[in-house]
Amino acid sequence: MVVIHHTAMLTAEAALERLCSPDPPVGLPPVSCHYLISESGRLWQMVDEIDRGWHAGQGAWGDVGEVNSHSIGIELANTALHPYPEPQMRTLEALLPGILARWSIPPERVIGHSDMAPHRKSDPGPRFDWRRLARKGLAVWPEDGGAAPVDREQFHADLARIGYRRPEDVDALDDLMLWAFRLRFRSSLAEARTPLDGKDCRIARDIAARYPARDLRGT
Repeated sequence: MVVIHHTAMLTAEAALERLCSPDPPVGLPPVSCHYLISESGRLWQMVDEIDRGWHAGQGAWGDVGEVNSHSIGIELANTALHPYPEPQMRTLEALLPGILARWSIPPERVIGHSDMAPHRKSDPGPRFDWRRLARKGLAVWPEDGGAAPVDREQFHADLARIGYRRPEDVDALDDLMLWAFRLRFRSSLAEARTPLDGKDCRIARDIAARYPARDLRGT
Protein backbone atom coordinates (compact mmCIF):
# COMPACT_ATOMS: atom_id res chain seq x y z
CA MET A 1 0.00 0.00 0.00
CA VAL A 2 0.95 3.68 -0.14
CA VAL A 3 0.68 5.93 2.93
CA ILE A 4 0.52 9.70 2.40
CA HIS A 5 1.76 11.99 5.18
CA HIS A 6 2.45 15.65 5.79
CA THR A 7 5.68 16.73 7.46
CA ALA A 8 4.16 19.31 9.88
CA MET A 9 7.43 21.25 9.58
CA LEU A 10 8.04 24.79 8.37
CA THR A 11 10.04 23.87 5.26
CA ALA A 12 10.87 20.88 3.12
CA GLU A 13 14.55 21.43 3.95
CA ALA A 14 13.83 21.12 7.67
CA ALA A 15 11.93 17.90 7.00
CA LEU A 16 14.78 16.61 4.84
CA GLU A 17 17.26 17.22 7.65
CA ARG A 18 15.04 15.41 10.15
CA LEU A 19 14.45 12.47 7.81
CA CYS A 20 18.19 12.11 7.14
CA SER A 21 19.33 12.55 10.73
CA PRO A 22 21.00 9.52 12.34
CA ASP A 23 20.60 11.23 15.73
CA PRO A 24 17.00 12.39 16.20
CA PRO A 25 16.08 14.83 18.98
CA VAL A 26 15.93 13.34 22.47
CA GLY A 27 12.72 11.43 22.99
CA LEU A 28 11.92 11.07 19.29
CA PRO A 29 12.45 7.89 17.24
CA PRO A 30 14.35 7.72 13.95
CA VAL A 31 12.09 8.37 10.96
CA SER A 32 12.39 7.89 7.23
CA CYS A 33 10.18 7.74 4.18
CA HIS A 34 10.53 6.62 0.61
CA TYR A 35 9.75 9.99 -0.97
CA LEU A 36 9.55 13.64 0.10
CA ILE A 37 7.86 16.29 -2.06
CA SER A 38 8.47 19.99 -1.42
CA GLU A 39 5.90 22.77 -1.74
CA SER A 40 7.47 23.70 -5.09
CA GLY A 41 7.16 20.13 -6.37
CA ARG A 42 10.77 19.04 -5.92
CA LEU A 43 11.04 15.31 -5.32
CA TRP A 44 13.59 13.47 -3.18
CA GLN A 45 13.79 9.69 -2.98
CA MET A 46 14.98 8.83 0.52
CA VAL A 47 14.63 5.04 0.62
CA ASP A 48 14.51 2.46 -2.18
CA GLU A 49 10.98 1.18 -2.71
CA ILE A 50 12.10 -2.39 -2.03
CA ASP A 51 13.37 -1.38 1.41
CA ARG A 52 11.47 -0.68 4.61
CA GLY A 53 10.89 2.92 5.65
CA TRP A 54 10.12 4.14 9.16
CA HIS A 55 7.17 6.37 8.40
CA ALA A 56 3.95 4.72 9.61
CA GLY A 57 4.53 3.91 13.27
CA GLN A 58 1.91 2.22 15.41
CA GLY A 59 -1.31 1.45 13.61
CA ALA A 60 -2.95 -0.97 11.18
CA TRP A 61 -4.95 -1.20 7.99
CA GLY A 62 -7.05 -4.21 7.09
CA ASP A 63 -5.07 -7.34 7.96
CA VAL A 64 -1.78 -5.44 8.14
CA GLY A 65 -0.62 -4.68 11.67
CA GLU A 66 2.95 -3.76 10.71
CA VAL A 67 2.37 -1.11 8.08
CA ASN A 68 6.01 -0.08 7.61
CA SER A 69 6.84 -3.52 6.22
CA HIS A 70 4.03 -3.43 3.66
CA SER A 71 3.91 0.15 2.41
CA ILE A 72 5.63 2.98 0.60
CA GLY A 73 5.59 6.26 2.51
CA ILE A 74 5.28 9.65 0.81
CA GLU A 75 5.81 12.81 2.86
CA LEU A 76 4.41 16.12 1.60
CA ALA A 77 6.01 19.27 2.97
CA ASN A 78 3.11 21.05 4.65
CA THR A 79 2.49 22.60 8.05
CA ALA A 80 -1.16 21.42 8.03
CA LEU A 81 -2.21 25.07 8.03
CA HIS A 82 -2.55 25.70 4.30
CA PRO A 83 -3.71 23.90 1.14
CA TYR A 84 -1.31 21.68 -0.76
CA PRO A 85 0.24 23.74 -3.60
CA GLU A 86 -0.45 22.88 -7.22
CA PRO A 87 3.21 22.02 -8.07
CA GLN A 88 3.33 19.60 -5.14
CA MET A 89 0.10 17.89 -6.18
CA ARG A 90 1.29 17.58 -9.77
CA THR A 91 4.49 15.87 -8.62
CA LEU A 92 2.49 13.48 -6.45
CA GLU A 93 0.20 12.69 -9.37
CA ALA A 94 3.22 11.98 -11.57
CA LEU A 95 4.86 9.78 -8.92
CA LEU A 96 1.95 7.58 -7.89
CA PRO A 97 1.14 5.78 -11.18
CA GLY A 98 4.60 4.23 -11.38
CA ILE A 99 4.51 3.08 -7.77
CA LEU A 100 1.07 1.53 -8.18
CA ALA A 101 2.11 -0.23 -11.40
CA ARG A 102 5.42 -1.55 -10.06
CA TRP A 103 3.84 -3.04 -6.94
CA SER A 104 0.34 -3.91 -8.26
CA ILE A 105 -1.28 -1.59 -5.73
CA PRO A 106 -4.94 -0.76 -6.44
CA PRO A 107 -6.18 2.79 -5.72
CA GLU A 108 -8.07 1.75 -2.58
CA ARG A 109 -4.72 0.94 -1.00
CA VAL A 110 -3.56 4.55 -1.24
CA ILE A 111 -4.39 5.81 2.25
CA GLY A 112 -3.61 8.62 4.64
CA HIS A 113 -1.56 8.33 7.82
CA SER A 114 -4.73 9.13 9.77
CA ASP A 115 -6.53 6.16 8.18
CA MET A 116 -4.12 3.61 9.65
CA ALA A 117 -3.54 5.46 12.95
CA PRO A 118 -6.79 7.31 13.79
CA HIS A 119 -5.97 7.32 17.50
CA ARG A 120 -2.82 9.43 17.05
CA LYS A 121 -2.52 10.99 13.57
CA SER A 122 -4.47 13.48 11.46
CA ASP A 123 -2.34 13.82 8.33
CA PRO A 124 -2.48 14.59 5.49
CA GLY A 125 -5.49 16.44 6.92
CA PRO A 126 -8.66 18.12 5.65
CA ARG A 127 -6.84 20.33 3.14
CA PHE A 128 -5.57 17.37 1.12
CA ASP A 129 -7.56 16.82 -2.08
CA TRP A 130 -8.43 13.11 -2.11
CA ARG A 131 -11.18 13.67 -4.67
CA ARG A 132 -8.60 15.01 -7.11
CA LEU A 133 -6.48 11.85 -6.78
CA ALA A 134 -9.57 9.67 -7.18
CA ARG A 135 -10.50 11.39 -10.45
CA LYS A 136 -7.13 10.26 -11.81
CA GLY A 137 -7.56 6.69 -10.55
CA LEU A 138 -4.96 7.19 -7.80
CA ALA A 139 -7.28 6.87 -4.77
CA VAL A 140 -10.96 6.23 -4.11
CA TRP A 141 -13.88 8.55 -3.43
CA PRO A 142 -17.56 7.90 -2.68
CA GLU A 143 -20.33 8.11 -5.25
CA ASP A 144 -22.58 11.13 -4.98
CA GLY A 145 -25.78 10.53 -3.04
CA GLY A 146 -27.98 11.53 -0.18
CA ALA A 147 -28.07 10.16 3.35
CA ALA A 148 -28.64 6.73 4.84
CA PRO A 149 -30.32 5.95 8.16
CA VAL A 150 -27.98 6.61 11.07
CA ASP A 151 -26.85 3.22 12.34
CA ARG A 152 -23.74 3.37 14.52
CA GLU A 153 -23.21 -0.40 14.60
CA GLN A 154 -23.46 -0.71 10.82
CA PHE A 155 -21.18 2.31 10.37
CA HIS A 156 -18.40 0.72 12.40
CA ALA A 157 -18.89 -2.60 10.62
CA ASP A 158 -18.45 -0.77 7.32
CA LEU A 159 -15.32 0.99 8.61
CA ALA A 160 -13.84 -2.40 9.49
CA ARG A 161 -14.68 -3.72 6.04
CA ILE A 162 -12.98 -0.71 4.43
CA GLY A 163 -9.81 -1.38 6.46
CA TYR A 164 -10.04 0.79 9.58
CA ARG A 165 -8.84 -1.04 12.68
CA ARG A 166 -10.15 -0.27 16.14
CA PRO A 167 -7.52 -0.54 18.93
CA GLU A 168 -9.13 -1.85 22.09
CA ASP A 169 -7.20 0.29 24.56
CA VAL A 170 -8.02 3.82 23.36
CA ASP A 171 -10.70 5.86 25.12
CA ALA A 172 -13.22 7.81 23.02
CA LEU A 173 -12.15 5.83 19.97
CA ASP A 174 -15.53 6.04 18.25
CA ASP A 175 -15.07 9.81 17.93
CA LEU A 176 -11.50 9.37 16.64
CA MET A 177 -12.61 6.82 14.06
CA LEU A 178 -15.33 9.16 12.84
CA TRP A 179 -12.83 12.04 12.70
CA ALA A 180 -10.35 9.98 10.65
CA PHE A 181 -13.10 8.81 8.29
CA ARG A 182 -14.26 12.38 7.71
CA LEU A 183 -10.70 13.60 7.10
CA ARG A 184 -10.50 11.01 4.34
CA PHE A 185 -13.93 11.08 2.74
CA ARG A 186 -15.53 14.42 3.65
CA SER A 187 -12.56 16.77 4.22
CA SER A 188 -14.60 19.48 5.88
CA LEU A 189 -13.40 21.32 8.96
CA ALA A 190 -16.94 22.57 9.55
CA GLU A 191 -18.24 18.99 9.81
CA ALA A 192 -15.28 17.57 11.68
CA ARG A 193 -16.70 17.43 15.21
CA THR A 194 -20.42 17.00 14.62
CA PRO A 195 -22.14 13.71 15.57
CA LEU A 196 -22.37 10.73 13.23
CA ASP A 197 -24.93 11.49 10.53
CA GLY A 198 -26.65 9.88 7.58
CA LYS A 199 -24.07 11.15 5.11
CA ASP A 200 -21.30 9.36 7.03
CA CYS A 201 -23.34 6.16 7.00
CA ARG A 202 -24.09 6.39 3.29
CA ILE A 203 -20.45 7.06 2.36
CA ALA A 204 -19.15 4.22 4.55
CA ARG A 205 -21.70 1.81 3.06
CA ASP A 206 -20.69 2.81 -0.47
CA ILE A 207 -16.92 2.52 0.05
CA ALA A 208 -17.25 -0.76 1.99
CA ALA A 209 -19.35 -2.27 -0.80
CA ARG A 210 -17.08 -1.18 -3.66
CA TYR A 211 -13.63 -1.33 -2.02
CA PRO A 212 -13.55 -3.87 0.82
CA ALA A 213 -10.14 -4.50 2.33
CA ARG A 214 -8.65 -7.79 1.27
CA ASP A 215 -5.38 -9.42 2.26
CA LEU A 216 -3.03 -6.43 1.98
CA ARG A 217 0.13 -8.04 3.26
CA GLY A 218 1.70 -8.34 -0.18
CA THR A 219 1.12 -4.70 -1.09
